[in-house]
Amino acid sequence: MSDLIAPHGKEEKLMPLLVEGQELEKEIERAKTLKHITMTTRETSDCIMMGIGAFTPLTGFMTKADWKGVCDEFVMTDGTFWPIPITLSTDDESVKVGDDIALDDPETGATIATMQVTEKYTIEKEYECAAIFKTTDLEHPGVEKVMSQGQYNLAGPVKVLSESYYPQQFKGLYQRPAESRKMFQELGWKRIAALQLRNPMHRSHEYLAKIAIEVMDGVYIHQLLGKLKTGDIPADVRTKAIQVLVDNYFVKGTVVQGGYPMEMRYAGPREALLHAVFRQNYGCTHMIVGRDHAGVGDYYGPFDAQKIFDDIPKAALKCQNLNIDWTFWCYRCGGMASMKTCPHGKKDRLLLSGTMVRKILSEGGELPVEFSRPEVVKVLQDYYQNLEEKVEIKLHGAATGEVKKP
Repeated sequence: MSDLIAPHGKEEKLMPLLVEGQELEKEIERAKTLKHITMTTRETSDCIMMGIGAFTPLTGFMTKADWKGVCDEFVMTDGTFWPIPITLSTDDESVKVGDDIALDDPETGATIATMQVTEKYTIEKEYECAAIFKTTDLEHPGVEKVMSQGQYNLAGPVKVLSESYYPQQFKGLYQRPAESRKMFQELGWKRIAALQLRNPMHRSHEYLAKIAIEVMDGVYIHQLLGKLKTGDIPADVRTKAIQVLVDNYFVKGTVVQGGYPMEMRYAGPREALLHAVFRQNYGCTHMIVGRDHAGVGDYYGPFDAQKIFDDIPKAALKCQNLNIDWTFWCYRCGGMASMKTCPHGKKDRLLLSGTMVRKILSEGGELPVEFSRPEVVKVLQDYYQNLEEKVEIKLHGAATGEVKKP
């Protein structure tokens, strides 16, 4: 780790909360005797991020003082910079301070962690939403999640017992920070730019990565494997689409793929800062911040996620933002360009977005070569065709009575 950027926090070392070996066996047995609390999917993914060390230096779910400090000033009570609250909620009246509890995955029922409850408190949910998302509109997916939380928050240190389904489902892609750091050392990379992705790479993403490669040792295409909003393309399809692009249009050894288990909050500028925090833990010196990073709808300006890095203390983060302007295909330039490099007008530009790519393909349309590489389009077309066939089979079965209701 000596040649790489130090992890986040005063200790400057990774602090994974996963227990292993005999301690793990004992803790699994002990968990069977404890009261069980079912987490939300977001809380589960946050717990796993703490487990693998991606949320270094957190040791558990936040206290009320930490929650307020993060909402108000981006800082916890011990002075650690942190941009978004990491909290656990419940409606269980019986949980008391001093209890040891087991935390379960809501989808599989698996016990993910154990926790000692050091504080039980209530929060103003609207206050958190206004601070973190800049809105209290329930149409915002992040706001909806916070507003549907339990009435109490539980704070305390956790011991993580399981990484849930991530290592099995995404074998070869899912990585812990210690693993990405080892990979970067083997590649001889020191200056590393992370490219945040929740969509397959279209030509703008490719262009962003290639700009970064010019000034970095390598680019880490770091994609989200946690939950997304309805309509987003699943991670296994996205992974395949990205790999065909990497294999055919990048110099070998300049780009690698990786994945992380966090669930999107769609918090725009605040989430960009959180992305930079854990990218530092993964070993990245820079993070590419383009248009509408981690945004949704029209809740944020297109470059608010770049501007927020200027609003925090310089010493808050070691991982730096690599800002890149709005990129597009220019017909007059005959290739990809940005606002800084293209002198032509709107009529000559084809603006690219993941939303537009999904819309065209889901409606059975054809993507022009200016949008995406043909190899990528083929992967996505196969996915949407498969999707349509499944829907047709389901509708046909329902109509003929061949599909039984669960």
